[in-house]
This record gives sequence, structure tokens and C-alpha cells, in this order.
Amino acid sequence: MSNKPITNRYEFLFLFDCENGNPNGDPDAGNAPRLDPQDMHGLVSDVAIKRRIRNYVQIAGGNEMPNAIFIEHACNLNTRIARAHESTAGSVPAKGKAGKKQVHAARDWMCENFFDVRAFGAVMSTGPNAGQVRGPVQVTFARSVNPIMPMDLSITRMAVAVEHKGAGTVQAMEEKDADLAEDSLRTMGRKQLIPYGLFKGKGFISAHLAGQTGFSGDDLRLLFEAILAMYEHDRSASKGLMTVRHPLFVFKHVGTDSDPQQRQRQAMLGCAPAQVLFEDVVQVDPTVAAPRGFGDYAVSVDRDRIPPGVELLELPRDFDKLT
Repeated sequence: MSNKPITNRYEFLFLFDCENGNPNGDPDAGNAPRLDPQDMHGLVSDVAIKRRIRNYVQIAGGNEMPNAIFIEHACNLNTRIARAHESTAGSVPAKGKAGKKQVHAARDWMCENFFDVRAFGAVMSTGPNAGQVRGPVQVTFARSVNPIMPMDLSITRMAVAVEHKGAGTVQAMEEKDADLAEDSLRTMGRKQLIPYGLFKGKGFISAHLAGQTGFSGDDLRLLFEAILAMYEHDRSASKGLMTVRHPLFVFKHVGTDSDPQQRQRQAMLGCAPAQVLFEDVVQVDPTVAAPRGFGDYAVSVDRDRIPPGVELLELPRDFDKLT
């Protein structure tokens, strides 16, 4: 691979499924699985997908620069922006006092040291101000291939959390516990899940924007490595069994012109619209009325419909062909 910015445009399509879990709860609907109310297809937000990618990169790289994660759990982003100014200018400017040159230097430092800034971009105009970055990697909401059936199940909690007023010692609490009826120490709860859903995720990578953030061939490999394994380190009872299914389909634009410079320009700008690649080349069709597993789908690739100037890579097999 390479630590130089990529010069090819990419689109990618990945399949992942959820079995007996909640793939992405909606806070506005009591944390029920997200869905399209018109056709009952399931949804997983781009934010949820990028969170899993960030988590994998953070684990794999130990959260060390240059692959540290800017937007991580429970952190103050302004402190990191201040560090960028301190590292580039020697001091942290007062809010609103950073000049254009200083802001650009801090922004470049953030791109160099944080993987998610190089990949997804970031709004860093808060606090000391390190500007804004538009990332080369963009991900859409993932959508289920079939309608999903959300289920709201009752569960029994075998313990409770009771506050004993006036009981200032453990012995006093235990004495009050002994006086409670056994049935009062159990309660009911709810659990939301879907029996099964297969989802299509789609993404886009701009070579033009990669040149601005420094998103490199090494970053590209790490991104796809993270997508393939993002649920392997993000297990929870609420999410059931979530799995990214191989292969990950990557469309690499390489150009067709005989002139090397013109061909490189085609590779950067692209040789076919994204929707043609997503809709015409890879087909995912159910083979039963109510799919309950990945084996209930037929995934087919029509290589004859790949437009000229575009290569289809199937990861992890074709990792060495990425750049």
C-alpha cells in the first residue's frame, strides 16, 4: 500500500445482517429498530456505521496518532482542537482570535493525526477553531433488502434497585431487604428486536477530497479492514448477532484512455455513475418468502455489466489490488 493520497475514485457496497437483535435503535421511537414507515424496510444510520468503523480503528491502532480517533466516546473535542493549535503555533488562541493561516495549520495537523478526520471529515470550528474538513469517505443509511418485523418482547428482571430512605449502613439496608416480599424484588422489562434482516450499505470515496485530507492507500486498506470486522468487536445482547458478510464489493475507477494523464484524470473523476454500479452489477435476491438467514438469499455478480474503466474488487480476496 502507500502513504500517499489515493488517486482513484471508489464506490463500495457491503452486506451485513442482524439476527434476533436491534441493529440500530431510534431514540424518537422508544429505541425501536429504525424503519421506513411506508414500506417497513429496516434502516441503519450512517452515524451508526461510522461509529463501528471508528471503534475498530481505535482498537486496532491503540488510538495512537496518526490513526487516533477524534470523535470518540466521552471526550471534549475542543481540547483536541486546542492541542492542534499548541502543536502548530505554540499556543492556544482565544476563541475567535485565530487567523486564517493558523486555522489552516491546525486543520492540517488534525488531518495528519486523526484517521476519522482524514476519512469522514469534521466540523472543528468550535473552541479555538481548526476549521472544517469535508471527508472523502461518505456512507449512506443502510437499508434492508426485505421488510422487517420489529418485535417488542417482555422480559423478567430478577432483581430491582430499591432506595431505602434513612438506611445509612449496609446492615440497615439488608434488614429492610429482608422485610420485602419476594415478588417485589422482581420486575418486568422490554426488549426490542427483529428476527432477521439483511442490509445493504453503500459508500463513496472521492480522490479529489482525499488529496485535500491526505487520505492514503494505507488509510483505504484500514477503512475496508474496519468495515469487514466492525461488528466482531462490538458485541452486545441488544444487537443480537450482527455480521458483515463477505465479500465487500469495491468498484475502482481506473480509466480507459490510452494517454496516461487523461486516464488518471478519468480514474479520479470516475467512469460511471454510482447508481449504475450499485444497481446493475450486484444483485441480492431472497429465495424464500420470509428470510431468516443469509443462506436464504442469492447474491450474484454480473461482470458483463461492469462499465469500461471500472474494476470490481471483492474483499478480502483482492486487498492487494486496491491501489
